[in-house]
Amino acid sequence: MVHPPAALGRDYLKAFEREARGGSVSSIKNEADAGLLDVSLTAGTQQDSQKPANGPGNRRKPATYTGLSNAKAGLLPPVAAPGRLREFTVEAMERPLNVAHGTIFPAWTFNGTVPGPVIRATEGETLKINFRNLTSGAHSLHFHGAHDPHFDGWEPIPAGKSTEYILQAGPFGVHPYHCHTAPISMHIAKGMFGALIVDPAGGRPPAREVVLILHGYDLANRGRNDLFCWNGIAGYYDRYPIRVKVGELVRLYVVNMVEYDPIASFHLHARTFDVYRTGTRMTPDEHTDVVTLGQTERAVLEMRFTKKGRYMFHPHQSYMAEKGAMGWIVAI
Repeated sequence: MVHPPAALGRDYLKAFEREARGGSVSSIKNEADAGLLDVSLTAGTQQDSQKPANGPGNRRKPATYTGLSNAKAGLLPPVAAPGRLREFTVEAMERPLNVAHGTIFPAWTFNGTVPGPVIRATEGETLKINFRNLTSGAHSLHFHGAHDPHFDGWEPIPAGKSTEYILQAGPFGVHPYHCHTAPISMHIAKGMFGALIVDPAGGRPPAREVVLILHGYDLANRGRNDLFCWNGIAGYYDRYPIRVKVGELVRLYVVNMVEYDPIASFHLHARTFDVYRTGTRMTPDEHTDVVTLGQTERAVLEMRFTKKGRYMFHPHQSYMAEKGAMGWIVAI
């Protein structure tokens, strides 16, 4: 079933409930898929080169992708083994994505997903980003944080062309990246953004870690959002909660990439959390239950759930929650 924008805007929650009762095709196949977004930090080796699973020709294929392809963008790579050079491949490509209840969005993506892949390194390492533009228009790749201005990513890369960006990973924290080609607001709104996590040299305490990137979809190209999502799919965490264990340390990397709405927030019910703004300090800036973020602002949030139960989270801009950005954390 394909819903018009109106059904997915003001009446989003009603549309969601109708589909749940009627058994219509959802963008998520099963609960096992949901576990892919709840990624704990375990020992592992990060691939030095990350490429999309499918080739560039996908941008011309029919819109048969499931929402799971979007959700995989929230996967958090494990802490990288020590190394001096981290090499990644990022490809700009046009791709139709299922973003809610069979609604197909003509996305502009990095590596075929919205958000783009999470890139992870340790402070001081060198990042080499091989950027290829496989789309029909100009795009670029701009990273927040500190780096050589020659690789700042504001220069458009024409269709079919490639370039590379050489960055020193730092400062430690969480930093967004996005296309910086004009009109920038459109390129971000179409899906060209992601997150770079830079771990401190000494590491952080072991924790259950999840990346949560808040953003919107302008379904009718009107310069305003009809849907709001965490990690690409409206209503995903409402239907498929993030699961954690009682007592374990939970770390959320929260990034605000909402275009057209200048302010957003993250609010957690029934618990409070430590806030590390931008993640660039090892001591918390505050302890609260809601953190407000301007466009591209971000924070690392840490918490423990001492009792079993369901804990709601959402932006406290209520219309965003009502249009898809409400979810749950379940402590078991």
